[in-house]
Amino acid sequence: MDAQTRWGFLGPGRIAEKVAADFEHVRGGALVAVGSRSGERAEAFAARHAERSGHAVRAHAGYDALLSDPEVDAVYIATPHTDHASQAIAAIEAGKAVLVEKSFTATLDGARRVVESARHHQVFAMEAMWTRFQPAVRAAKSLITDGAIGEVRAVQADLGVRREFDPDDRMFSLELGGGTLLDLGVYVVSFAQHILGTPDRVVATGSRLETGVDGEAGILLGYDDGRSATLHTSFHMPLPGQARIYGTHGWIDIPPRFHHPVSLVLHRQGEDPLREQLPPSGAGYAEEFIEVGRCLAERRTESDVMPLADTLAVQAVLEEAADQLGVRFTER
Repeated sequence: MDAQTRWGFLGPGRIAEKVAADFEHVRGGALVAVGSRSGERAEAFAARHAERSGHAVRAHAGYDALLSDPEVDAVYIATPHTDHASQAIAAIEAGKAVLVEKSFTATLDGARRVVESARHHQVFAMEAMWTRFQPAVRAAKSLITDGAIGEVRAVQADLGVRREFDPDDRMFSLELGGGTLLDLGVYVVSFAQHILGTPDRVVATGSRLETGVDGEAGILLGYDDGRSATLHTSFHMPLPGQARIYGTHGWIDIPPRFHHPVSLVLHRQGEDPLREQLPPSGAGYAEEFIEVGRCLAERRTESDVMPLADTLAVQAVLEEAADQLGVRFTER
């Protein structure tokens, strides 16, 4: 293999499985190792993806073994939210670049500690917000910069699924960072922050489930200049997953599901809608890994597309919304 970023996966769960299956589209990167608390799970994951990729994938029993692997340049952390902070800091201290699955951490304090560690050790860190790297979202940002819809004044986004309550499922576990905010809400909040910047006010309403996690949330982000974002997330109802950016001369639709879109529609006052097809390569996970590889090649410690300041801003909104709903997350 040519010189490239050598990736280790920390945690072989559901999302890691999907991401690894898309690794053939990661230019300049290769999955070379996986670590799990279960040696058996690590071996099974490694065998599946070695067969898929055509090269060996090392299996490590235990996360420390993965972080000690000298042939791993970067670690993708795909464990429950409440484990992210401690594991990201351990990886950073081991000198590994980190791509941390969203939400970045379970708490704002945890996110701050990861960022402080990355900056102190001058090690690359980024939240795995794949939406920001999708061609349709990049194109929407370019249209906004070019003034295609005038001044942006509002954002609307929703993401929801109907899930049957199961107290034994991670998605409903407070200890593991379950609920809609950290799993689905992070998408709508990050999208709004990407377009409008960091809000001045957060107002949230919703409901909690018997395990203490939120089952749904409506979030209003307010800005001192009058701009706003209206966001919804839910485990009670299947929301379309639509995003819309409103400007003074038109609007941009990112059709469902906006967090991994294949198109956008530009609406300008007095003109016919203009649809542009912009599918990602593969399932869309590759672009965030390509971004990490680009940054490492340029000796950067942050991405300018998904900077750490944006991650902290999003984490602050999620924590404020959780506080208003009476949900209290902790780090493990």
